[in-house]
Amino acid sequence: MAILVGAAAPLFSLKGWYSLSEETFDLSAQRGRAIALAFYPGDERLVCTRQMCSYSDNLADAHRFDAAVWGISPQSLSSHRTFAEGRRLRMPLLVDEGQRVARSFGIVGPFGLRRSVFVVNPNGVICWRWVSTTNLTFPSAVDVKKALIDATGNAVPS
Repeated sequence: MAILVGAAAPLFSLKGWYSLSEETFDLSAQRGRAIALAFYPGDERLVCTRQMCSYSDNLADAHRFDAAVWGISPQSLSSHRTFAEGRRLRMPLLVDEGQRVARSFGIVGPFGLRRSVFVVNPNGVICWRWVSTTNLTFPSAVDVKKALIDATGNAVPS
């Protein structure tokens, strides 16, 4: 079962691709800001591509309200690099090799990773979540942005 709202977010550190370079992304280093963790099944898959492009296009300003958005999937760093550069994504894509982090969030089922988005507040607590039953849909960027802004307590940026 997926981790519930009100629970502490499981801490992790993963390699990822962002802004033309490899970096390490550590959730504990994000304390003090809100973060959306967008788990998706795979690079260049139809729904995944729509989701990541939508978030990249519509949530690129998350830093304006002290928040961030990370995409997380089990593909390799090379796959993420090709996907990010080919689609001009403006958000980090993290490598969850073996789906260790997805398992800690309770979103790996018999058919693999369940598309999910968790918003973690500045104190490290899950304050919003969305977990797919079919992997064919995803929450809108507007809904994710609203959850991030609610988590930070900031006004909507103009």
